[in-house]
Amino acid sequence: MSAKHNVAILGASGYTGAETIRLVHGHPNLKLKALSGHSRAGQKLSDTYPNFGDMQIQKWEDIDFTNIDMVFACLPHGASQETIAAIKDDVDCVVDLSADFRLADPALYEETYGRPHAYTDLLETAIYGLTEFSRDKLKGADLIACPGCYPTCSLLSLLPGIEAGLFNPNNIIIDAKSGVTGAGRKAKEGLIYSEVADGAHAYGVGSHRHAPEIDQMLKRVSGQETRVSFTPHLIPMNRGMITTSYVRLADSVSAEDVRKAYAARYKDEPFIRLSEGVPQTRHVRASNLFGLGVFEDRVPGQLILVGVIDNLVKGSAGQAVQNYNVAQGWDETLGLEALPVFP
Repeated sequence: MSAKHNVAILGASGYTGAETIRLVHGHPNLKLKALSGHSRAGQKLSDTYPNFGDMQIQKWEDIDFTNIDMVFACLPHGASQETIAAIKDDVDCVVDLSADFRLADPALYEETYGRPHAYTDLLETAIYGLTEFSRDKLKGADLIACPGCYPTCSLLSLLPGIEAGLFNPNNIIIDAKSGVTGAGRKAKEGLIYSEVADGAHAYGVGSHRHAPEIDQMLKRVSGQETRVSFTPHLIPMNRGMITTSYVRLADSVSAEDVRKAYAARYKDEPFIRLSEGVPQTRHVRASNLFGLGVFEDRVPGQLILVGVIDNLVKGSAGQAVQNYNVAQGWDETLGLEALPVFP
């Protein structure tokens, strides 16, 4: 490659935007050229994140996209689809980290997010970028929808078993827990220190927006209509995510059969780590790794899958960079080789 690809990051003032900035800075084939952040336009990046340089934040309308090769869109749902529709023809590729292009059915999008999808033509062309299960479709893609953090951790835990017919795709229970950065950077009463510290709580019980996204991918792989029971929880840590999934084994399938199938499916995956012990969020902190443990339950015929990711990296910005690497035909580990931070 003779020149680096020029990158714009939209929504740079949020946690996902900041993580994308960090990863782009370490990527040998990418050069950060522009940042947008509507409420902080006119400020320097260092005014928001002192750990970064003094690059100017603009309104996205003021960016010269003729000088941009690709865009990471780290915007809220709704705002993302409108912005992407306006700029898509000016750049080679957009990687969307919002929810706007994850659900293929516009009616399901409207039901889930409470507003109609205004750009169904783009929705039809978007590639759902769960990298390990989307590589063939990602090659050459010009609009990539990155999965949500909860679906990423849940689906990487479940899909090899569903793919191999080892699990019943119904009666799946997912108990999920995330650090506070998963709720975004906006000031909210429920996220101030005294409200979050020293406690944990469930939210979106029976109605969380990521459940239909999980269902959608499970249906694509299994060929069956599927509805998971999914409950997320907020726990008092900055970053990290753990999902504990409970599945029913198919007839005559053992936990050891599952371990062997997962080892075979994931043996060449650079970011998948199968663990004999119980994976912990601290083992993947600030990395693009996914850790997984497979355990036989005390309930006969039931299996427990414990998955961990950093919600801001493999659950968001890291997976976005990984997807773009695949789309460009590059080594997909470029810019993502950093080992976890410990402690």
